Amino acid sequence: MKPSRPQRTRPAEPRPATQTAERIQKWLAGAGLGSRREIETWISEGRIRVDGLPATLGQRLTGREQVTLNGQPLVLKAQAAPRVLIYHKPDGEVTTRHDPEGRPTVFQNLPRLKGARWITIGRLDVNTSGLLLFTTDGALAHRLMHPSHQILRSYAVRVLGSVSDAVLARLQEGVMLEDGPAAFESLTDEGGDGANHWYRVSLGEGRNREVRRLWESQGVVVSRLIRVGYGPIALPPGLRRGQSMELTPAQFAPLYQAVGLTGPVETPRPQRTRPGRPGTPKPPRESATLPSRRRPPTRAK
Repeated sequence: MKPSRPQRTRPAEPRPATQTAERIQKWLAGAGLGSRREIETWISEGRIRVDGLPATLGQRLTGREQVTLNGQPLVLKAQAAPRVLIYHKPDGEVTTRHDPEGRPTVFQNLPRLKGARWITIGRLDVNTSGLLLFTTDGALAHRLMHPSHQILRSYAVRVLGSVSDAVLARLQEGVMLEDGPAAFESLTDEGGDGANHWYRVSLGEGRNREVRRLWESQGVVVSRLIRVGYGPIALPPGLRRGQSMELTPAQFAPLYQAVGLTGPVETPRPQRTRPGRPGTPKPPRESATLPSRRRPPTRAK
């Protein structure tokens, strides 16, 4: 009986590291831990440590460091493929993870994630419904919300009573609010019946309750407000309130293009091949044509 050869063991591989170091807030945001703004706040508060020392803004990581958040270790693994979700927010939900008043939040109806979390792209107040975007990519969320990129937000607005042409002109030319000047990028009349009238408006920024405050500055009461678009993404007409829909990489690629980021590449599925002939696609099966059966002629009686 031949003695068995000892098995060869491979040395343990070192922890993978990125070829180029990245800033800590970009790395953690890309891993879905939060938006860049949130992570910068955590760093300023001393809640994030790198190798036992307080992290600093702009500090670069290679992937070999030991990073903790509130004393809990974070695994610096390779960034997963980003995900983007459309949610049709109903009235009465707040755009926060936890509400001290116990009101329902937008996060309660979202699909659960493992190893990441949903980040809101912008906010909607409790009385506003419509399109709300979520992503696991903190860098994408940061750019889409930043005023410098002027991403258009579109709304359907229902107001009470008639509005004069002079008021509509002022809303597009610009009025002074308590936090600075504001104006609608576009404003179109959508008609209406009775005391209610609908308009479609768009803004290139997302200040708190800005759409409502613009109308209120002219003495106009907004009775309903629905966000119908955010940049290149529109609210799907078949998506009911309280429901969500995840976008494919091809569908959310325009969001990356709008803010100058490189989006994910969708890998095509490999073609099926015939056994024994690698690389040769399987041809479509041809349907066989059966000869028609003729009935024998009947003899005359």
